[in-house]
Amino acid sequence: MRYDAIVLLSFGGPENEADVIPFLENVLRGRNVPRERMLEVAGHYYHFGGKSPINDQNRLLLSRLREELERDGPNLPVYWGNRNWTPYLADTVLQMKKDGVARALAFVTSAYSSYSGCRQYREDIARAQEAVGAGGPVIDKIRAFYNHPGFIESMVENVKAALGNLPGALVLFTAHSIPVSMARTSRYEDQIREASLLVADALGIEGWRMVWQSRSGPPSQPWLEPDISQVLRETEAREVVIVPIGFLSDHMEVLYDLDEEARLVCEERGIRMVRAATAGAHPRFVTMIRELIVERIEEWTHRPALGVLSASHDICPIECCPAPKR
Repeated sequence: MRYDAIVLLSFGGPENEADVIPFLENVLRGRNVPRERMLEVAGHYYHFGGKSPINDQNRLLLSRLREELERDGPNLPVYWGNRNWTPYLADTVLQMKKDGVARALAFVTSAYSSYSGCRQYREDIARAQEAVGAGGPVIDKIRAFYNHPGFIESMVENVKAALGNLPGALVLFTAHSIPVSMARTSRYEDQIREASLLVADALGIEGWRMVWQSRSGPPSQPWLEPDISQVLRETEAREVVIVPIGFLSDHMEVLYDLDEEARLVCEERGIRMVRAATAGAHPRFVTMIRELIVERIEEWTHRPALGVLSASHDICPIECCPAPKR
């Protein structure tokens, strides 16, 4: 398959305090989240001056990916568009149209399958194409890569480095909780467990648990549990390594919910804590993106994947990861 460009598609984040409320209103539009909860989350951003780290991290990933493609090919232009903040995907797709891009591959900064982590990004692409109108590029999404060797190897190195500070610590693999109703209609929970197991097995870790964080729904709605703070309050372990396996970069849910809130619980309980780095712009992770691009262009019949779950599909079935009922 021939492609003319790559587009990095991400969540987006505010750049200053004035951006915070409009950004969160974009994120929460149509969702049953109390305004009190939105203002609480806004406080997390204000704690860091109103600037989300996700944009600078995407700029770094863009730079590294461009270098990778220029060096090892395919030497394609790389664009960047977001769901919830500038640069908005629709503006990016319009620029791609002006530049004559006919077909592009989208790398989404989410390794797993769920409505918010996969299907919603495909909906974002469809809306952007509709907004641009005739002559806009066809955009295909790169498959989920939670069990790709490049992602797992990046996380193995990061967890190994963290364990170097606390050998023998309890390892908590954490990911963003989602409503149980959403989890039942996707492979999200299974994929998080599989990625955690692959990293643990590679390092010979026996003492580990899978936990969840950052829930935002009403108390009446069941979400995936146990919550990381609950586990930290109940554990008898005196040392823990927290691995944000569900996140690709050290954005707000990592910096605030783990480095601030989880660390505070650990300090209250006298637990020594180290947080492993996310994949970010790890060299092996960047190379993985190039490999996924080549895989799709060359239409590989064998697609790299570790563990018992097979490589994810390229084309999502119509019923895949349906939208939650609001």
